[in-house]
This record gives sequence, C-alpha cells and structure tokens, in this order.
Amino acid sequence: MLEMTREEFEELVSEALDRIPPELTRLMDNVAVFVEDEPPADDPELLGLYEGTPLTDRGEWYAGVLPDRITIYRGPTLRMCESREDVVAETEITVVHEVAHHFGIDDDRLHALGYGRPRPVVRVRYGYG
Repeated sequence: MLEMTREEFEELVSEALDRIPPELTRLMDNVAVFVEDEPPADDPELLGLYEGTPLTDRGEWYAGVLPDRITIYRGPTLRMCESREDVVAETEITVVHEVAHHFGIDDDRLHALGYGRPRPVVRVRYGYG
C-alpha cells in the first residue's frame, strides 16, 4: 500500500476543493467535508460518501438542519493507487463526485461527464437517519 500521512491526504482533499471553480463553491451551502481513514466495514472499498439533502431538493422546509456531510476515505484510495500522482488524481475525482451530489447531480450524469467509475466506489445517502 502506498504510504501517505493523514495530514498529506487532508491537504490533497483541500487542494481538490480549491480547484473547484469559485462560482460553484460560492453556491455550496450547509455542507462540511471530512477525511476519515476507513469507510464502514460493510463497504471497505468506498472512496467517498455524500450524506444530506442536495441543493436541488431543498425547499421552504429546509431550515435548522445539520450540515450535509461529504466524507473522503484515505485507506481505500491509498490501496487502489500505485503512485502519489494517482492519489492526487483519484482524490480530485472523488471530491468532485461528492460535491456534485451536493448539487443534485446523479451518478449517471457524473459518468457521462467523466467522473464515473466502472463499479460503485462512492455512495450517496439522502437525508439523515
């Protein structure tokens, strides 16, 4: 497995977020991004997870709720990549993929835009609970 400290990986996630165009990041609302070492045990290859209510599904009822949560998982990313450059690229794809879910873009559209994968390694949970 490729070695990279959690701090280095967090910096890659931060850099990937910084590469999202400002006109889009200004529209992000009530969302927090986290880095975790490992995904849930029932899905050990999961690279990222969006949990929350996409911007496109929010209405007048949307107030006083916990922030949406985007989690990027370090362990599976490092296990699937062969070089630091691979980690940089995969992290950027995963971050963009999860942010896109925040904007209400589904997996089919992401795949058409080049941010899909041959098998599911990211998951979406809408709502909480």
